[in-house]
Amino acid sequence: MLHQMERPNIKKKTKRLGKGQGSGYGHQASKGHKGTKARSGGKVPVSFEGGQMPLQRRLPKRGFKNIFRIEFRIVDLEQIQNSENNVFDIEVFEDTKMIRSEGKYRLRPVKILSNGIESFNKKVTIKANAFSEKAKEAIEKLGGTAEVL
Repeated sequence: MLHQMERPNIKKKTKRLGKGQGSGYGHQASKGHKGTKARSGGKVPVSFEGGQMPLQRRLPKRGFKNIFRIEFRIVDLEQIQNSENNVFDIEVFEDTKMIRSEGKYRLRPVKILSNGIESFNKKVTIKANAFSEKAKEAIEKLGGTAEVL
């Protein structure tokens, strides 16, 4: 039966490069004639383009990335208005899915913004890492508190 057959234990010997003419891999040891790759230590980086101007130097530099920028998780006053809660902190925002709480977002601070300020008319207590000036003003104008953590 086919499923009972076993393969014979075949092990092919590795090439022993440069071990004499009789081995079949002597003389130039399968490295061809001269050139960089024929020499010891002759490894060429993947990005090397044969002396042509490399791609990363041919393309123009664009933009600027500020390494000190703080990425916030954003909550708008509109979202708070539509929620039934009156007391908010980071855990409440995460539980109600107003902000993301997994992966790289987990460690980002939370900021309250004033989007939807026209329709905001709710007395709330909010604890967050940062507030925009207008959002803090609107919360405190209605008798609520905006506490910075």
